Amino acid sequence: MNTTNNRSAASRPVDLKNIKISDRYWQSYVDLVNNTILPYQWEALNDRVPDAEPSYCIRNFRIAARLETGDFSGFVFQDTDLYKWLEAVGYSLANKPNGDLEKLADEAVELLASAQLEDGYLNTYFTIRNPQQRWTNLTDCHEMYSAGHLIEAAVAYYHGTGKTKLLDVARRVADHIDLRFGPGTDQIQGYDGHQEIELALVKLYEATGEPRYLNLACFLIDERGKEPYFFHQEWEARGRTSYWNPGVVQSKPPAPEYHQAHKPVREQAEAVGHAVRAVYMYTAMADLALHNNDTELLEACRRLWSNMVDKQMYVTGSIGSTHHGEAFTFDYDLPNDTNYSETCASIGMIFFARRMLQIEPKGEYADVMERSLYNTVTAGIGLDGKHYFYVNPMEVWPAASSGNPGKHHIKATRQKWYGCACCPPNAARLLVSAGQYVYTTNSDTLYTHLYIGNETDLELSGRNVRIRLESGLPWNGNASLEIANADGSGSFTLALRVPSWSPATVFRVNGAQREPIIRDGYAYFTGDWRSGDRIDVQFDMTPRRIYAHPQVRANAGRVALQRGPFVYCFEETDNGSPLASLALPENAELTSAWEETLGGIFVIEAEGVRTEAPGEESAAPLYRTSPPVRTPTRLRAVPYTMWGNREHGEMQVWIRED
Repeated sequence: MNTTNNRSAASRPVDLKNIKISDRYWQSYVDLVNNTILPYQWEALNDRVPDAEPSYCIRNFRIAARLETGDFSGFVFQDTDLYKWLEAVGYSLANKPNGDLEKLADEAVELLASAQLEDGYLNTYFTIRNPQQRWTNLTDCHEMYSAGHLIEAAVAYYHGTGKTKLLDVARRVADHIDLRFGPGTDQIQGYDGHQEIELALVKLYEATGEPRYLNLACFLIDERGKEPYFFHQEWEARGRTSYWNPGVVQSKPPAPEYHQAHKPVREQAEAVGHAVRAVYMYTAMADLALHNNDTELLEACRRLWSNMVDKQMYVTGSIGSTHHGEAFTFDYDLPNDTNYSETCASIGMIFFARRMLQIEPKGEYADVMERSLYNTVTAGIGLDGKHYFYVNPMEVWPAASSGNPGKHHIKATRQKWYGCACCPPNAARLLVSAGQYVYTTNSDTLYTHLYIGNETDLELSGRNVRIRLESGLPWNGNASLEIANADGSGSFTLALRVPSWSPATVFRVNGAQREPIIRDGYAYFTGDWRSGDRIDVQFDMTPRRIYAHPQVRANAGRVALQRGPFVYCFEETDNGSPLASLALPENAELTSAWEETLGGIFVIEAEGVRTEAPGEESAAPLYRTSPPVRTPTRLRAVPYTMWGNREHGEMQVWIRED
């Protein structure tokens, strides 16, 4: 077996309490989460944001706890919005104590504990509306999915505060599920329609050391896809009906592909079905491959990664090309103006990538993790922290969003909240835990995956080491890794990722240029490092043209722009309308310049072409034999993640190349 697959060679994230973000760019996001997003989302969960879609979340818990009367409202999985908010609070408190925020969260924990039933079950929909129907419709009703987000919140809050009350609630939930589900004749041999609990159980195992939780995660992963299909059996047992169409007898059973249950997970080779469910499952598979040294499961992860990244991922690191089921379609089907690219799906991509990096440090995993983080995830949140995208399209025409039923899911502006608000708290919990994705480490090697400025304390080769990472990314290409302090002596390795977007990367050790060993996208430097030693890196920030595979029909004859980790886009605000009339000559020089717009960014500019109808456009016929008029125009592109923060208008990532 390759030693990179052995658990002894695997790496782990740095404890969030030991890493302090000091990055100019990312600290602004951490501050935004702490100071704006978490308070705002608490108001949204309590239905106190004017003109926003109601959440009902806190109200449902109060009803379940018998603190007020009423009926359940919202989606069947509404509880998870509070769970993800609590998880984000746990990470926030690990970074920086906040008495007021902790008090608010403690009150929420008390509310959850009050709503929990004696047997450990906790789900406000079934407690309030259908207590006799528990565990009878796993296909549709997200009971384990909801429990998984509770478990993740509990582990994060325990690590952030040391408090165990929420962890005790989560353990009772997990124990209840462990009793009900498994291979026993008196147990349900099934799994949830929306994966999530599998990765959460691994976290619970890591926090408590209880092997039953790891074993339950293994059962749920390995049971999935076995014949006869569990969802078909369940569907027959409830009279061929669905939660989403109550009372309507269906002619076809649930499609197992949608839930990644069409074959055992170890045999799967293509990403299919609901995109978020898929990457949550792949994350758990990688977790279990790591913990159990399971090479067969690891091979499945590699196959699925390759298919998803090489054939079904957008240039911004997003996935899910159709709004029908928020799903994958087929290889190279990547439309620009109707894609779904849910924010949560890119978050799941980051989860999966980080787990694969723990198993085998390959730059391709970190490249995708960075691509998703810098582009899609942050695009999902407005610069004010109070408006959100659920869908992240490559192209937006506001008139089509409102006038074409097939494009109603494409929003030209971020929303204050959503009835299905999975994405806003999901983005919050990721951004405030960004420190967990910068490094992984084993006994003698520190892997730097993301260049986010920070200071961190860890142990390498038995030595207590303090690392200081400074970074000019995403705007300039200067970065440095300094040994701020190191006691004792002994050799250890610093492995720095070489981003795929930087074709000419220069390294200097204590001022002297070095040509390091580069393996799988990482530059390796080994030595008996001392306090004050420093590695400087200079990345190539030249704007680059990106071309899609010829099979991606939507991008035939088109080009996208990238500078550093940022993919760029064109907005109507800068370029006028229609954007479809613009073209970038293939020999046009790309230049970048700093501007104070959008809080300060580098824009990319080039001399382009605009095609227009001859004469008055309003009088031009729909079709004609004369060619359009070509006029020179100055093109201006901004980072995709920043789009939609100015005037309402068109946007597109891919532009025609002339």
